[in-house]
Amino acid sequence: MNDNIPLARRDEIALRLAQGQPVVAATLALEFAVSEDAIRRDLRALAAAGLCRRVYGGALPITAASAPMSARMDAARERKAALARAAASLIEPGELLFLDSGSTHLALVEFLPEDSDLVVATNSVDIAAAVLRRADLKLIMIGGAVDPDVGGCIDANAVHSVAQMNIDRCWIGACAVSPKGGISAFSLADATFKRAVLAASTHNAVLATTDKFAARAQHRVAALAAIEYIVVEHDLPRVQRASVSKAGAKVIVAEPAER
Repeated sequence: MNDNIPLARRDEIALRLAQGQPVVAATLALEFAVSEDAIRRDLRALAAAGLCRRVYGGALPITAASAPMSARMDAARERKAALARAAASLIEPGELLFLDSGSTHLALVEFLPEDSDLVVATNSVDIAAAVLRRADLKLIMIGGAVDPDVGGCIDANAVHSVAQMNIDRCWIGACAVSPKGGISAFSLADATFKRAVLAASTHNAVLATTDKFAARAQHRVAALAAIEYIVVEHDLPRVQRASVSKAGAKVIVAEPAER
């Protein structure tokens, strides 16, 4: 085999990713008549350039939903704040809340009711920092190895920690939402962690920006029937809202984002 890395091959792979196509290393190796190691080097280089997200066996195109947490934090702030404002109405005084790592949940910290004796548990470094800046909130940090794409801990230590908790209300991140596929995640470890949080929680909710309904993710976290509330943006088409309700989740529609 010729393991040289011609730029033309890498450019072709980058083009497919830009068109929204996932790629499989073994398939590309056969197509280009090179070793899988050569393809993996291509994918590492493309990932380093921010052109794809590497997964086991290949790579996924970068979308708004699949970008690393650090890249998502500043995107669509007003829309996320609108979701967070609507979601905060569900919270009861004295609850132990779990905020899953995610940029929309980071926005939720600002809208948590004041002086309500709330305890916030999170696996997110950024959310933990935001909670610490509020003197009226108590913080439980779920530890372990930090996944840079997720922006928090999702390893076996984190799963074990949440399994020992009695969470009143959790807010689960969703990489993709659909009536048929339910709530899904890009990473198997992230999906496993989210399922552990759901199992430890009495109530649960999902904040879903409209783009999550067009996204696709490989690992199912839960069917919509297992989700109590889904907070959606005002511009989600009525037919999609109806499909979510029919699948079993209660839909809360956020007011339009403030300008």
